[in-house]
Amino acid sequence: MAQSYRTLPGRLWHGAYLGICGLVFFFLVAPLIVVVPLSFNAEPFFTFTEGMLHLEAAAYSLQWYRDIIANDQWLLAIRNSIVIALCATALATTLGTLAAVGLSRPAMPLRGLVMTILISPMIIPIIIVSAGMYFFYSQIGLAQTLLGIILAHAVLGTPFVVITVTATMMNFDYSLVRAAASLGAPPLLTFFRVILPLILPGVVSGALFAFAASFDEVVVVQFLAAYDQRTIPLQMWAGIREQISPTILAVATLLILVSALILTAIEFLRARAAGQRGGKSI
Repeated sequence: MAQSYRTLPGRLWHGAYLGICGLVFFFLVAPLIVVVPLSFNAEPFFTFTEGMLHLEAAAYSLQWYRDIIANDQWLLAIRNSIVIALCATALATTLGTLAAVGLSRPAMPLRGLVMTILISPMIIPIIIVSAGMYFFYSQIGLAQTLLGIILAHAVLGTPFVVITVTATMMNFDYSLVRAAASLGAPPLLTFFRVILPLILPGVVSGALFAFAASFDEVVVVQFLAAYDQRTIPLQMWAGIREQISPTILAVATLLILVSALILTAIEFLRARAAGQRGGKSI
């Protein structure tokens, strides 16, 4: 491909390609970039003031970040989001990994049907899933409980784990499992000492996706949560409807930072897994 850049049409096409990629990147990232400086606005506005446009120090402030710490509702929402996301991620990672290991076996019957059922929460519109969960959990007493929200988020996060771990298992060498069995290792020991270390990058990637999905989810929480079980996205939604404050922008900036860290970790794990498949260590 580098050879074509030596010609004028090749250089023009390469420049146009980079320009299109840059425009697409700007279109996707620009709304996020705007939020960050607005979160430092010294005035309670959602627009850039004259002082901000002229880069005056007095026009910028950390008061909205301090408001997060001083506001009991935001602290409660942060605590709920962390507890729910961690518990739901642990449950989704366990169930999704076991399901993916089973689905990866050649002798697994009805593999396509089972996979379709497992990833259906990702495909079905979230409003339908939320309504179904609300009516089902109401019958068994889990509506408006923290356990109900955790189970619901685990259901939503499991497809991410199943997909990532299944993709990792596609390159798994089952002769290692047979070798472990021939040496007398029981199935549980084989899983923890042979299978899990080799598929760990896929498991961690799926867990990060499940954590992000739970941390960002708002529709299910609207159906299932009581007032004292608000999460960060639901608190942001309520703040926009009830009391508009730039504190929402400060929280959004922190969420952008968390998302960037999660994506960086996922990319690192993807590169590490690719290096392992290629016989290299990263």
